[in-house]
Amino acid sequence: MTTPASWTVGDITVHRIDEIPLPPATGAWLLPDATPDVVAGQDWLRPHFADDEGVLRADSHSFAVTAGGLRVLVDTGIGNGKERANPAWHGLDTDYLRHLTAAGFPPDSVDLVILTHLHADHVGWNTREVNGAWVPTFPNARYLTSRTEREFWAGYDMDEARRQMFRDSVIPVEEAGLLDLLDVPAEGLEVVPGLRLIPTPGHTPGHVAVELTSHGRTALITGDCVHHPVQLAHPGIGACVDIHPGRSEASRRELLGALAGTDTLILGTHFAPPTAGRVIAHEGAYRLAPVPADSR
Repeated sequence: MTTPASWTVGDITVHRIDEIPLPPATGAWLLPDATPDVVAGQDWLRPHFADDEGVLRADSHSFAVTAGGLRVLVDTGIGNGKERANPAWHGLDTDYLRHLTAAGFPPDSVDLVILTHLHADHVGWNTREVNGAWVPTFPNARYLTSRTEREFWAGYDMDEARRQMFRDSVIPVEEAGLLDLLDVPAEGLEVVPGLRLIPTPGHTPGHVAVELTSHGRTALITGDCVHHPVQLAHPGIGACVDIHPGRSEASRRELLGALAGTDTLILGTHFAPPTAGRVIAHEGAYRLAPVPADSR
């Protein structure tokens, strides 16, 4: 098995833990305003982030880092063997845990799991099935998410598919006493030295991005405040599953405006390889200047 892709940020190494490429139909469903004509107008998206027909490319992956002396996993993907309404996510059997272990993060070694938000493709590997029961995959870790996020879903009228996701991927972690709910102020919250949660609400009310800082270098893991690089060129393009579309757009514009022209490395939770880059101003909006993974 190949070594997972990684990037260096000061003394922090960020590893991309691959799960699956998402099906070609994902982009048109998720970002319906990113039409082939819109995509064709941004030739920098090809070949990495879109194909010649304007079909968007996207992935499901996590990021693993060591920060503040702790082993940290940011989001946990879709998971194996889960009952899901989305056929692309249903009953997966991937090598995710092998990829995580190959990066030097065997499940028992993980200290923190940060959940940017509580959607099915970000919490799936919270648990795995053992003898017919869903148990925490990372039994020695604290799982962290925003209090606003958990309380929103606690009061939300969920459909059965979402209830199933909570039953198999969130509630077992709560029942094991491993889930910590954090109050994340507007200026962000440092949870360990060098790792800060940044509130980016809209996609969900308690959504957070994750900022990494070491020796004057900075990276930011997007979660779903930016699903795809096409949203840099068109920040007004939102996802069909945004809870508050207007707030999501405002968070995205604020974030991109703050990052443009800086040396901050942006790491997209659903960006296809090369996954990382720097935000630069381009034709009244932005584009991504890709940064390839460190060579091995």
